[in-house]
Amino acid sequence: MKKILVVDDEKPIREMLKKFLTKKGYEVYDADNGEDAVKIVKESVPYIVLLDIRMPKSDGIEVLKKIKEVNKDIGVIMITAVSETAIAEKCMELGAFDYITKPISLEYLEECLLAKLLDFYK
Repeated sequence: MKKILVVDDEKPIREMLKKFLTKKGYEVYDADNGEDAVKIVKESVPYIVLLDIRMPKSDGIEVLKKIKEVNKDIGVIMITAVSETAIAEKCMELGAFDYITKPISLEYLEECLLAKLLDFYK
């Protein structure tokens, strides 16, 4: 079973994504801050991380860098309420797999996850 980590400071977002992903057959972990996210990445080695960019205690871009230091093969999909091209480009340069804006389209998210899985099996 593929493991996914959902990192967002907004509990309703985490719960909605966890419910959706669990129904799709993923093993889902969640964290409300970057520090906990990095710990989970080290301990559980998720295949994909859904990572909010703007969180109170930690910047998602810094968390992305730390995740890639731990394991460069983990697919990271950045999530944000603010659509800023410069931030998206920065995330992609740092190794993010994709970039999604809130409100999250679950259909698009599922397409991103499937694309990452297909990439894994190449």
